Amino acid sequence: MAKKGDLSHLERGMVVGARRTGLSISQSAQLLGFSRTTISRVYKEWCEKGKTSSMRQSCGRKCLVDARGQRRMGRLIQADRRATLTEITTRYNRGMQQSICEATTRTTLRRMGYNSRRPHRVPLISTTNRKKRLQFARAHQNWTVEDWKNVAWSDESRFLLRHSNGRVRIWRKQNENMDPSCLVTTVQAGGGGVMVWGMFSWHTLGPLVPIGHRLNATGYLSIVSDHVHPFMTTMYPSSDGYFQQDNAPCHKARIISNWFLEHDNEFTVLKWLPQSPDLNPIEHLWDVVERELRALDVHPTNLHQLQDAILSIWANICKECFQHLVESTPRRIKAVLKAKGGQTPD
Repeated sequence: MAKKGDLSHLERGMVVGARRTGLSISQSAQLLGFSRTTISRVYKEWCEKGKTSSMRQSCGRKCLVDARGQRRMGRLIQADRRATLTEITTRYNRGMQQSICEATTRTTLRRMGYNSRRPHRVPLISTTNRKKRLQFARAHQNWTVEDWKNVAWSDESRFLLRHSNGRVRIWRKQNENMDPSCLVTTVQAGGGGVMVWGMFSWHTLGPLVPIGHRLNATGYLSIVSDHVHPFMTTMYPSSDGYFQQDNAPCHKARIISNWFLEHDNEFTVLKWLPQSPDLNPIEHLWDVVERELRALDVHPTNLHQLQDAILSIWANICKECFQHLVESTPRRIKAVLKAKGGQTPD
């Protein structure tokens, strides 16, 4: 009847509970299936030491980095997020009586919650644009998902045949992914590959148009008249639709502005703010296309194959994917408000 070996935390609790209800040692042993000696010993340990765990006191070599050392190491991380393990160890050992090795540094950092991660890449937002983003978020903070369903989102993107594998790594905790010291800012830049223009709304994916050269005002006017206009009039026949475009120079050209004025009775152009890809859900669709391109069993070897692959992937994006992105817009607005116009995780 008696069980061998030490008892688990739960079993010890059962023994203490049985004895505290007034059961005798014999009654407790018969009820729980332990020996009388075990019942007596466990209950005595609880009465004298308050012990309800069978775990032994920690043993082994004493940790070389105490609480004070962890605070010192934390300050080193805060001062330089991009420091390598070797650099952190070297800086930590300066002025210390007892040196530590890189393995101890790695173990300590993990115990503190730090892991080496790739930093998020976000736009470098100026003070002026932070204010504009904050104003936009305040103006649209009461828009519901139903309101955002009336918006057709658009953007251009370039996809490359080859990608750089060079990545910067930083030290951060799990909840520090958007800390300014953990970010790598990016700016718009050109590159080889295929450039496309696309649009979509909550209701459906719109056209994806390959752009064979740098997009200028004349080329964009063709896209607006041939693709934007039929999409908006078909999806929003009541003229309650909004067309979103960013502030690229070709989008703001006089001939484009005049065209939109001529058709302002059919839909409204949503006044957009600069440096705000985190508020445009189509950016996530570009990420979907990029991931699918990288996951292809046979990668494109020329621009023609790359263009065909992009068009195919776009056409097969599931409805739940882009609808979910539109439905997340109120949360994105709240994130901009919380960040006071600064960078957000999206």
